[in-house]
Amino acid sequence: MLTTKPRLGSRGKPRETQAAILSAAVQEFAEQGMAGARTDSIARAAHVNKALLYYYFKDKENLYRAALDHVFSQLSGQLLEVLGRDSSPGEKIRAYVGAHFDFVASHLHYRNLVQGEIVRSGHGSPHLQRVAKRYFYPLFTGLGEVIRAGISAGEFRAVEPLHFVPSMVAVVVFYFTSAPVMRAVTGCDPLSPERLAEHRAAVLDFISTALFRHRTGQSEGERA
Repeated sequence: MLTTKPRLGSRGKPRETQAAILSAAVQEFAEQGMAGARTDSIARAAHVNKALLYYYFKDKENLYRAALDHVFSQLSGQLLEVLGRDSSPGEKIRAYVGAHFDFVASHLHYRNLVQGEIVRSGHGSPHLQRVAKRYFYPLFTGLGEVIRAGISAGEFRAVEPLHFVPSMVAVVVFYFTSAPVMRAVTGCDPLSPERLAEHRAAVLDFISTALFRHRTGQSEGERA
């Protein structure tokens, strides 16, 4: 007896279908914003019909929510794993900064979704508070604990995590959000592999210099 394999875009393969829709939705929302995104475009990019899209995600707002969760859960999962390692506070901070930089560098739609949601939150978005509590709060709390442990161990300067953590995140993220401006100013591609490698090293050096209680005469290479 012959059996028919369910096609992608049918209800017979829910995981594959939902993954395809989410991937297309992340790109569409990142490029067009919530207001400009079209479910027709998402369905077409995911190779499903519009009815099936609504079957899984009910409406555009729920699909946008799922796209946010999809991206932020990946980021949070990777960075929480770094914070949970059995290593010194200094090693954790360096690994955290490197992992955060690498994630944004390899998920360029992430920065657009973040910016778009922050702007939208000023006009009544129902998602930012939930995203902050579910994904950002554990990271903020974990980083604070690592910094306080490093201060107690004499590895870090006596900084206030409430102020240092947002500044550290900004140093990582702003380079990517300002990439179009940097390209116009310098004439170079700030997102080329060579520029990214250079800037990654510069970010680690900058944050280490701001946080670590360095010994006189010790070079950055020796500290790393």
